[in-house]
Amino acid sequence: MDIRVLQYFLAVAREESITKAAETLRMTQPPLSRQLKDLEEELGKQLFIRGSKKITLTEDGMLLRKRAEELVDLMEKTKAELASSSENINGDIYIGCGETENISFLAQAACDLQKRHPLIHYHIYSGDAERVMEKLDKGLIDFGLLVGEADTNKYNYLKLPQKDVWGVLMRKDSPLTKKETVCAEDLWDKPLIVSHQSSINMEMLHWLKTDISKLNIVATYDLIYNAAQFVKKGFGYVIALDRLINTTGDNNLCFKPLFPPMEAELCIVWKKYQVLSRASNIFLQQLKAEKTPTSL
Repeated sequence: MDIRVLQYFLAVAREESITKAAETLRMTQPPLSRQLKDLEEELGKQLFIRGSKKITLTEDGMLLRKRAEELVDLMEKTKAELASSSENINGDIYIGCGETENISFLAQAACDLQKRHPLIHYHIYSGDAERVMEKLDKGLIDFGLLVGEADTNKYNYLKLPQKDVWGVLMRKDSPLTKKETVCAEDLWDKPLIVSHQSSINMEMLHWLKTDISKLNIVATYDLIYNAAQFVKKGFGYVIALDRLINTTGDNNLCFKPLFPPMEAELCIVWKKYQVLSRASNIFLQQLKAEKTPTSL
């Protein structure tokens, strides 16, 4: 099994047809079919279900697709890094981010660096800390922007001077809007919508001052925009970070901070002992130079 065969496999999985995949690969159908058959024999697994109209993946095929995409992405990333020169720095920088308004810090660094090195390109992936760290550990991204503390045993990191503020997103006709802040007792009897990450955050549970089983958690979310649509319909109250949803003007939502206040630190992380590409290394130097972030 080599990268070329994995690219063939991914083409067929994407097109759901050997004929269409052969066309996109600019090869004939018989050798492509033979390569796929050899791949199945090598792995000892059936990867495709060959129907009359289309090809679908088996469970083993879906697993291979996920791994093959990671391997091909890593290969392309490595090729781009090796192609870059010190005189003409180019290449791709891959960044994983949690949802935070302070992504603007990275955006500013990229904007300033682009003036000197316009051939560097950026790829942004969104997800919670667990997904960001998974990609980081596999070498699929160069940097992660995490909301919360970083694992100093695994990662080097820069601690941003900015912090995010936790609070509650609610409808403007909610009785809690009359309060300047929201305390834990205010939420004990409310239908809550929490992020997958914060739902298991011990600091958040400590702030709530009650056992999670006693809370009325009606939903969990990955993206705050989607959760906000549930709030608009009166489904519940979202525990979220500030400045992610517009609550001004005619918007029927408002945000109230928690009391006692609860803030989330922000860290830019990268793997320890990782050899950064030229593009990633110069971006890291730019991050360190931006608005004097505190390095730990």
